[in-house]
Amino acid sequence: MKKGTVFVLSGPAGSGKSTVRERLMNRGLNFHYSVSDTTRAPRGTEKNGVDYGFVTKEQFEEGIKNGNYYEYARYTGEYYGTPVSQLTPYIERGVNVILEIEVAGAMQVKAKDENAVLVMLLPPSYKVLEERLRGRGTESEEKILKRLARAKEEIQLFDKYDYFLLNGDGKIDDCVRQLELIAETQQYKTKNNPDFPRIFFNTEE
Repeated sequence: MKKGTVFVLSGPAGSGKSTVRERLMNRGLNFHYSVSDTTRAPRGTEKNGVDYGFVTKEQFEEGIKNGNYYEYARYTGEYYGTPVSQLTPYIERGVNVILEIEVAGAMQVKAKDENAVLVMLLPPSYKVLEERLRGRGTESEEKILKRLARAKEEIQLFDKYDYFLLNGDGKIDDCVRQLELIAETQQYKTKNNPDFPRIFFNTEE
């Protein structure tokens, strides 16, 4: 059985990652969304085990010691990480897994799996990003400035990603379709189908 592919979706806060990911999952494709653990508090209607696995700092650090995280990173003082249980079993069954994670975690994934596909989601410009963050009206000025500074750091890793998508106003569905096309393309890469010559000739190795 062909293994699934790991797809990483990253981008600055305000780029629309969660919305794009949710709409992709609603298409009923061969994708599993890897629910990350985090030590930050839930926001709004976020639910434990659905949006994130909300854990304490002590629980997270114990998980690190026990090797329970495929990747992890600290962002604005909080831990975020991908539990091995949310990834490995699905990949082995041929299911694609999408990770919505920060750039530091994305680099860890790429180092472990050269076939992982990294996609960076961005607003059309830094100015638009700032407008979106301020338009939320849910965070302090200090928090907004931290997120903007972080965005400048994240864009420095732009060339480490395989693809980028621009999420302008009213373009979310376009981004979802483009992400679908990227996933379809991966199915036909020769390196992702090493057994095809044997299957083609119906011969044994």
